[in-house]
Amino acid sequence: MAARKPAKKATKAPAKKSAAIQDKYTKTQILNTISENTGLTRKEVSSVLDELGDLIERHIKKRGVGEFTLPGLLKIKAVKRPARPARKNVPNPFRPGEFMDIPKKPATTRVKVLPLKKLKEFAL
Repeated sequence: MAARKPAKKATKAPAKKSAAIQDKYTKTQILNTISENTGLTRKEVSSVLDELGDLIERHIKKRGVGEFTLPGLLKIKAVKRPARPARKNVPNPFRPGEFMDIPKKPATTRVKVLPLKKLKEFAL
């Protein structure tokens, strides 16, 4: 029988501690920072971000899935809101005793961005 070596336990890499950024970054600053930290060229990082935007668009489009998840960070949803009919003689909440007419509203699609666990932890 061959002697088996005990399996090595996988150790987690230490969490990367970094200082908070005081100013809002522009697109150029974001591209430069990511390219410096990853070793990719600025052009490659730009193409990755553009492709990510296209991927999100294809998910959210009219006949798409309607939902895109960036794992651990955020979820983007397309929420359909139904049309609302016009209403007449509704009490005015700002002027008691008066009535008002509310015009009809067409059906719309809104985009909702929901933070996921990791993004919420960043804020703490």
